[in-house]
Amino acid sequence: MKILECVPNISEGRDKKVISDILLSLDKFESVKCLDVSSDEDHNRSVITLIGPSDEVPKAMLALALSATAQIDMRAHKGSHPRIGAVDVVPFVPIRNMEMDETVEIAHRFGRELGEKAGIPIYFYEEAALREDRKNLADVRRGQYEGLAEKLKAPGGEPDAGVSFFNPRSGATIVGARFPLIAFNVNLKTEDKAIADAIARAVRSKTGGFKAVKAMGVELKGKKMVQVSMNLVNFRETPVHRVVETIRFEAARYGVAVAECELIGLAPLAALEEVVRFYLQIPRFSADQVIETHLLP
Repeated sequence: MKILECVPNISEGRDKKVISDILLSLDKFESVKCLDVSSDEDHNRSVITLIGPSDEVPKAMLALALSATAQIDMRAHKGSHPRIGAVDVVPFVPIRNMEMDETVEIAHRFGRELGEKAGIPIYFYEEAALREDRKNLADVRRGQYEGLAEKLKAPGGEPDAGVSFFNPRSGATIVGARFPLIAFNVNLKTEDKAIADAIARAVRSKTGGFKAVKAMGVELKGKKMVQVSMNLVNFRETPVHRVVETIRFEAARYGVAVAECELIGLAPLAALEEVVRFYLQIPRFSADQVIETHLLP
């Protein structure tokens, strides 16, 4: 069986009833499992992890997306995380018995259908990008929801699918295909966002940091802290512990301690092997030493 993962990010992280109602759209898709829902009030965003047969996941995702666009009004949305629409980003991830080409085709087909049914502009990113300048999610989302109306009018700002006019209620959706990534945040015991910004610049690949790391500083008003929010797009090239320890070192330069770390959604078991090897100093540790590994099909 071909297994596909989808990790939609929707622009609602505060109203639990709305989030619950959106998730109800998945009930009729018995073969698709919702593995995780991570909602953040400061970000005002929920990250949902779906997994199932490759022919069923896009159907379930379409139902979820249409429910979200019907219930989330971007005109009233405020949050610390960048976003461009009610259904902000929809990445499809090949998990088992699938090639990336198949995943890209699914992403394109899904994006065209969502754009038509929801009446929203669709942009494709990462492996599904139709233009080189749209491979990077941050580049596609630049200007965010507030700048979308002007973006759609500007040369080069036209969408890849869906409608070409501004939908003030729902904004736009960015659809892609990518390999598994780890959404990982490090919260700092300070309210000075400039420190988080400086540390994010130190660790992200775009500004000379680690390969395969995307990072930005985020203010967490509810927690009275700031955060280095990251996507680790290839944990084999840059292990989790290496980034955490660098952030800890950089924060100490400002007299700031790490308060806590957050794993958003799910992570591959292989990524945690290196964490155990480093922090528990077990250099030859393997996931094969975990009992539950042998219960997996």
